[in-house]
Amino acid sequence: MKITRWTGILVLGALFIPAGVTQAQATGDAQAGTSSGQSSQALEDQDIALLRKDIGSKKKQLVAVNLKLTDSEATKFWPVYDQYTADLVKINNDKYAVIKEYANSFGSITDAQALDLTKRALGADERVAQLRVSYIPKFAAVLPGKKVATFYQIERRLQQMIDLQLTGQFPLVQDQQ
Repeated sequence: MKITRWTGILVLGALFIPAGVTQAQATGDAQAGTSSGQSSQALEDQDIALLRKDIGSKKKQLVAVNLKLTDSEATKFWPVYDQYTADLVKINNDKYAVIKEYANSFGSITDAQALDLTKRALGADERVAQLRVSYIPKFAAVLPGKKVATFYQIERRLQQMIDLQLTGQFPLVQDQQ
Protein backbone atom coordinates (compact mmCIF):
# COMPACT_ATOMS: atom_id res chain seq x y z
CA MET A 1 0.00 0.00 0.00
CA LYS A 2 1.42 3.38 -0.94
CA ILE A 3 1.58 6.39 1.34
CA THR A 4 -1.02 8.13 -0.83
CA ARG A 5 -3.68 5.95 0.81
CA TRP A 6 -2.85 7.63 4.12
CA THR A 7 -2.75 11.18 2.81
CA GLY A 8 -6.53 11.12 2.60
CA ILE A 9 -6.58 10.65 6.33
CA LEU A 10 -4.94 14.04 6.60
CA VAL A 11 -8.31 15.56 5.76
CA LEU A 12 -9.32 14.63 9.28
CA GLY A 13 -5.98 15.88 10.51
CA ALA A 14 -6.77 19.19 8.81
CA LEU A 15 -9.70 19.57 11.19
CA PHE A 16 -7.18 19.48 14.01
CA ILE A 17 -4.24 21.39 12.48
CA PRO A 18 -3.00 23.97 14.98
CA ALA A 19 -3.48 27.63 14.16
CA GLY A 20 -0.76 29.03 11.95
CA VAL A 21 -0.07 25.76 10.13
CA THR A 22 -1.36 25.66 6.57
CA GLN A 23 -2.85 22.62 4.85
CA ALA A 24 0.11 22.66 2.45
CA GLN A 25 2.58 22.52 5.34
CA ALA A 26 0.68 19.65 6.96
CA THR A 27 0.46 17.55 3.79
CA GLY A 28 3.89 18.61 2.60
CA ASP A 29 5.53 16.84 5.52
CA ALA A 30 3.88 13.54 4.59
CA GLN A 31 4.68 13.99 0.91
CA ALA A 32 8.29 14.88 1.65
CA GLY A 33 8.65 11.59 3.51
CA THR A 34 7.82 9.60 0.39
CA SER A 35 11.01 10.74 -1.30
CA SER A 36 13.28 9.52 1.47
CA GLY A 37 15.14 6.24 1.36
CA GLN A 38 12.87 4.62 3.94
CA SER A 39 10.72 1.69 2.98
CA SER A 40 7.08 2.54 2.32
CA GLN A 41 6.00 0.14 5.09
CA ALA A 42 8.12 1.87 7.73
CA LEU A 43 6.96 5.24 6.48
CA GLU A 44 3.33 4.21 6.77
CA ASP A 45 3.84 3.03 10.34
CA GLN A 46 5.57 6.31 11.19
CA ASP A 47 2.81 8.38 9.56
CA ILE A 48 0.11 6.42 11.35
CA ALA A 49 1.85 6.83 14.70
CA LEU A 50 2.26 10.58 14.20
CA LEU A 51 -1.31 10.99 13.04
CA ARG A 52 -2.66 9.02 16.01
CA LYS A 53 -0.57 11.07 18.43
CA ASP A 54 -1.75 14.34 16.90
CA ILE A 55 -5.40 13.27 16.80
CA GLY A 56 -5.20 12.08 20.41
CA SER A 57 -3.84 15.44 21.50
CA LYS A 58 -6.42 17.39 19.54
CA LYS A 59 -9.18 15.07 20.76
CA LYS A 60 -8.24 15.85 24.35
CA GLN A 61 -8.30 19.58 23.57
CA LEU A 62 -11.76 19.28 22.02
CA VAL A 63 -13.04 17.36 25.03
CA ALA A 64 -11.61 20.03 27.35
CA VAL A 65 -13.22 22.87 25.41
CA ASN A 66 -16.62 21.22 25.11
CA LEU A 67 -16.98 19.46 28.47
CA LYS A 68 -16.71 22.64 30.55
CA LEU A 69 -15.27 21.15 33.74
CA THR A 70 -14.77 23.02 36.99
CA ASP A 71 -11.23 22.99 38.37
CA SER A 72 -12.22 20.37 40.92
CA GLU A 73 -13.88 18.17 38.29
CA ALA A 74 -10.92 18.53 35.93
CA THR A 75 -8.48 17.40 38.61
CA LYS A 76 -10.46 14.18 39.05
CA PHE A 77 -11.57 13.67 35.44
CA TRP A 78 -8.29 13.86 33.48
CA PRO A 79 -6.54 10.92 35.16
CA VAL A 80 -9.59 8.73 34.44
CA TYR A 81 -9.71 10.05 30.87
CA ASP A 82 -6.01 9.32 30.37
CA GLN A 83 -6.45 5.73 31.57
CA TYR A 84 -9.54 5.33 29.37
CA THR A 85 -7.56 6.62 26.40
CA ALA A 86 -4.67 4.26 27.12
CA ASP A 87 -7.08 1.32 27.24
CA LEU A 88 -8.76 2.53 24.05
CA VAL A 89 -5.41 2.80 22.26
CA LYS A 90 -4.73 -0.87 22.99
CA ILE A 91 -7.98 -1.84 21.27
CA ASN A 92 -7.37 0.59 18.43
CA ASN A 93 -3.97 -1.02 17.85
CA ASP A 94 -5.86 -4.17 16.89
CA LYS A 95 -8.23 -2.17 14.69
CA TYR A 96 -5.38 -0.50 12.84
CA ALA A 97 -3.64 -3.85 12.43
CA VAL A 98 -6.78 -5.18 10.70
CA ILE A 99 -6.92 -2.14 8.42
CA LYS A 100 -3.25 -2.47 7.58
CA GLU A 101 -3.60 -6.18 6.87
CA TYR A 102 -6.55 -5.48 4.56
CA ALA A 103 -4.58 -2.76 2.77
CA ASN A 104 -1.57 -5.04 2.35
CA SER A 105 -3.70 -7.84 0.90
CA PHE A 106 -5.86 -5.55 -1.23
CA GLY A 107 -6.52 -7.04 -4.65
CA SER A 108 -5.61 -10.56 -3.56
CA ILE A 109 -7.70 -11.08 -0.44
CA THR A 110 -9.21 -14.54 -0.10
CA ASP A 111 -12.66 -15.35 1.26
CA ALA A 112 -11.06 -16.80 4.40
CA GLN A 113 -8.97 -13.64 4.93
CA ALA A 114 -12.02 -11.44 4.37
CA LEU A 115 -14.01 -13.34 6.99
CA ASP A 116 -11.13 -13.29 9.46
CA LEU A 117 -10.62 -9.54 9.04
CA THR A 118 -14.36 -8.95 9.41
CA LYS A 119 -14.51 -10.94 12.64
CA ARG A 120 -11.45 -9.17 14.02
CA ALA A 121 -12.79 -5.72 13.12
CA LEU A 122 -16.16 -6.44 14.71
CA GLY A 123 -14.40 -7.90 17.74
CA ALA A 124 -12.52 -4.63 18.17
CA ASP A 125 -15.82 -2.72 17.92
CA GLU A 126 -17.29 -4.96 20.63
CA ARG A 127 -14.29 -4.39 22.89
CA VAL A 128 -14.61 -0.62 22.45
CA ALA A 129 -18.29 -0.80 23.44
CA GLN A 130 -17.41 -2.95 26.47
CA LEU A 131 -14.68 -0.50 27.44
CA ARG A 132 -17.08 2.43 27.26
CA VAL A 133 -19.60 0.62 29.43
CA SER A 134 -16.92 -0.37 31.95
CA TYR A 135 -15.83 3.26 32.32
CA ILE A 136 -19.31 4.68 33.04
CA PRO A 137 -19.00 4.10 36.81
CA LYS A 138 -15.41 5.42 36.80
CA PHE A 139 -16.44 8.65 35.10
CA ALA A 140 -19.62 8.85 37.22
CA ALA A 141 -17.45 8.71 40.34
CA VAL A 142 -15.75 11.97 39.32
CA LEU A 143 -18.44 13.80 37.30
CA PRO A 144 -22.18 14.38 37.50
CA GLY A 145 -24.31 12.22 35.20
CA LYS A 146 -24.99 14.93 32.63
CA LYS A 147 -21.29 15.61 32.19
CA VAL A 148 -20.60 11.89 31.84
CA ALA A 149 -23.26 11.73 29.11
CA THR A 150 -21.79 14.83 27.46
CA PHE A 151 -18.31 13.32 27.53
CA TYR A 152 -19.53 10.13 25.85
CA GLN A 153 -21.36 12.17 23.19
CA ILE A 154 -18.22 14.16 22.43
CA GLU A 155 -15.97 11.10 22.49
CA ARG A 156 -18.25 9.05 20.23
CA ARG A 157 -18.71 11.86 17.72
CA LEU A 158 -14.97 12.37 17.45
CA GLN A 159 -14.36 8.63 17.11
CA GLN A 160 -17.04 8.37 14.42
CA MET A 161 -15.38 11.18 12.46
CA ILE A 162 -12.01 9.44 12.71
CA ASP A 163 -13.47 6.07 11.73
CA LEU A 164 -15.39 7.53 8.79
CA GLN A 165 -12.32 9.30 7.47
CA LEU A 166 -10.16 6.22 7.91
CA THR A 167 -12.53 3.64 6.46
CA GLY A 168 -13.50 5.92 3.59
CA GLN A 169 -9.97 5.57 2.25
CA PHE A 170 -10.44 1.92 1.31
CA PRO A 171 -12.65 0.42 -1.39
CA LEU A 172 -15.12 -2.26 -0.49
CA VAL A 173 -13.77 -5.80 -0.66
CA GLN A 174 -16.04 -6.63 -3.60
CA ASP A 175 -14.59 -3.74 -5.61
CA GLN A 176 -11.19 -5.43 -5.86
CA GLN A 177 -11.97 -7.31 -9.05
